[in-house]
Amino acid sequence: MMKSKFPFLLILFFYSFSLLGRQSGPYLGDGPHSQLIIRGATLVNGDGAPPRGPVDIVVEKNKIVDIQVVGYPGVKIDESSRPKLKSGGKEIDATGMYILPGFIDMHAHIGGVGQGADWEYVFKLWMAHGVTTIREVGGRGLDWSVDMKKKSDTYKIVAPRIFTMTRFGQSSPNFNPLNDAPITTPEMARAWVRANAKRGADGIKFFGAEPDIMKAALDENKKLGLRSASHHAQLSVARWNVLHSARAGLTSMEHWYGLPEALFEDRTVQHYPLDYNYQNEQHRFEEAGKLWKQAAKPYSDHWNKVMNELIALDFTLDPTFNIYEASRDLHRARRAEWHEDYTLPSLWKFYEPSKISHGSYWHYWGTEQEVEWKQNFQLWMTFINEYKNRGGRVTTGSDSGFIYQLYGFAYIRELEMLREAGFHPLEVVRAATLNGAEALGMDDKIGSIQVGKLADFVIVEENPLVNLKVLYGTGAIKLNENNEVVRVGGVKYTIKDGVVYDAKRLLADVKKMVDEAKAKEGFQLKQPGIKN
Repeated sequence: MMKSKFPFLLILFFYSFSLLGRQSGPYLGDGPHSQLIIRGATLVNGDGAPPRGPVDIVVEKNKIVDIQVVGYPGVKIDESSRPKLKSGGKEIDATGMYILPGFIDMHAHIGGVGQGADWEYVFKLWMAHGVTTIREVGGRGLDWSVDMKKKSDTYKIVAPRIFTMTRFGQSSPNFNPLNDAPITTPEMARAWVRANAKRGADGIKFFGAEPDIMKAALDENKKLGLRSASHHAQLSVARWNVLHSARAGLTSMEHWYGLPEALFEDRTVQHYPLDYNYQNEQHRFEEAGKLWKQAAKPYSDHWNKVMNELIALDFTLDPTFNIYEASRDLHRARRAEWHEDYTLPSLWKFYEPSKISHGSYWHYWGTEQEVEWKQNFQLWMTFINEYKNRGGRVTTGSDSGFIYQLYGFAYIRELEMLREAGFHPLEVVRAATLNGAEALGMDDKIGSIQVGKLADFVIVEENPLVNLKVLYGTGAIKLNENNEVVRVGGVKYTIKDGVVYDAKRLLADVKKMVDEAKAKEGFQLKQPGIKN
């Protein structure tokens, strides 16, 4: 008897010790718990259904096991009818609050060496804004990303769930399937794709390549059942645009490059000035702002034909509106209030005008460039909104760490820009949750609040459907009934895999990192070009 019990007791001891160690060190959230009940919230479940509440949501072992309506607005809840808390369980009183599925950022970069932004800083900003899943579309290498993914999955770090995509052709010290030789044949492309899958990648991020190589790589990736994304860079898009990729098996496109080219009617290449140089960032982004004008007019026969074919191919659009917003209003993006407390000095320097830093194209940016980009946005948003209206899938991605767009904060700005494009707030939430889960092939596990799915939630004290700004970490400004200016909102709790995180505590951790970096460098945030 003693011999049979010993292994069980030993396992129980080490499990208890690991939980104690996890909670006694750096802040790693609260949980997971044997049972978690969130009480009295108004539910916005992510699939487009209208809000309802109050509800009690019961989670056991990271699975939603019950969603119970417990009353009516303005009527006292009958406590006897509510789910019972089990011994050892935890409950959260969310009376008057709103609960949404965890957000999914479909275009994520986990910091960058050039930006000086490390993973802890980036992850905490995302988690503080309710982002519980990211799709990393290229980073510091597959091995590093897979390691981060494992640490996230085992609660060793505060981080979203990571879906990792390798840049096509990228290698790392332990991943050299072609001995660093460039991919020059379809056979080499297929070999790289197989090796990428074997090393643990969830998919591939393309920037473009020769047509035969793109076709082979996408075909092989599709055979392996993996997802794919592409930023159709100008260097390859003249011969291979979004429509070619979608037909070959690409599952999603990033930004909008390659889409206007598929909509060309009276040309085959963008109308580049004859002194254009792709290596000049201002050339690149200034001319990009004129591209949608060169495409077929909205609702024309060719415009409709391209849209309908992409929808028929079950193709996903991930627009990342926010990352280009500074192009249409540089002052607004540069003066965003969160930079003062949450933007690292190194990141601020990276944003400033530069001939080297990607996206720092403010060599001489003015009214004419911004007007072109305003018109560019109107045409782009018209396509995206109509794509959604016809049943096409649109997701939410941020591409933060560039062009004055900060992790977490920029994700909420993307939600606002989807609203500007014409999405109903419930459609915005669906783009941020269920649509992303579908695009990742994970909609059976995440993306909406339903029995059987994982416990990923965002809890906020204000109604985000009325005002998406309440999701910003800095909250929303409001004049209250006492004629006082107050801040309301900011995510209260982010729950990922059943672990409860105090979102404001995560933001405080980020501010401390920024304060320490400023003190070490003697840094003061100053606008570019101002000497004193």
